[in-house]
Amino acid sequence: MSPSELIADEQRPKHLSPSSASTFRQCPRRWRMRYIDKLPDPKGEAAVLGTFVHEILEDLLNLDSAERSLATAKKIAGRVWEETAIDEDFISLCLAEDEVKAFKWRAWRLIEKYFAIEDPKKVQVVEAEQTLAVEIDGVPFYGIVDLTERVGSGLRVVDYKTGKTPRARYVDDKLSQVWLYAAALAETDNEVSEVRLMYLTSGPIDRVVDTNEVSKAVITHRKTWDALCEAIVKNDFPHHVGPLCNWCPYLENCPEGAIEVQRRFGPRS
Repeated sequence: MSPSELIADEQRPKHLSPSSASTFRQCPRRWRMRYIDKLPDPKGEAAVLGTFVHEILEDLLNLDSAERSLATAKKIAGRVWEETAIDEDFISLCLAEDEVKAFKWRAWRLIEKYFAIEDPKKVQVVEAEQTLAVEIDGVPFYGIVDLTERVGSGLRVVDYKTGKTPRARYVDDKLSQVWLYAAALAETDNEVSEVRLMYLTSGPIDRVVDTNEVSKAVITHRKTWDALCEAIVKNDFPHHVGPLCNWCPYLENCPEGAIEVQRRFGPRS
């Protein structure tokens, strides 16, 4: 291999997760700064809150069905909080005492809403937080499925969401992640019959598995992988400016993004 080929081989990721693929499609430059340059990409409060809630639900659903009560969830939340409170991502938020209380209260409200949406005692858990590392259409895929459960039609993939329900025109994009999980599980001889985006703020978005939608998600993932590998070989990671630049952790390293933010939102204080 030539020196440039060796560098490209070292920089090529061992796998491509849905979140990594989404970052690259959103902005190749941001992907490079995170995954090649290894610049810090601190979690925001919403992401840390989501992790906290996910861990509570994971522990709850790993219990025997009869034990999955709201009182038990509260005990789990207390235990998980002890770990969250000393986690670097949470500490980096620098929340004041009243903000910490608000953080914990928002998390607990989401757990209460989960119990209002479904009775966890009736969930037929196959596996919670299932790690998938398979090859899909020649792409090394990696993902963590929040829940696989038995339902009347067979096997359902569930992804918990702690954010707001997307507008109708964005639902298909959000579903691409669970379509990919369905494709990945098929590679392990587990055919999925349904997928669910469980928005704890409002309720589930359910779909019967559609082979066309699964194929579209797989093709998009494949195209993203090909484009990513080409960008690495050429060392060409163009910027994609837009309103999301305002929340990019790498804004100080991106002159074009800074200009876009000033154009849209005015000078930063």
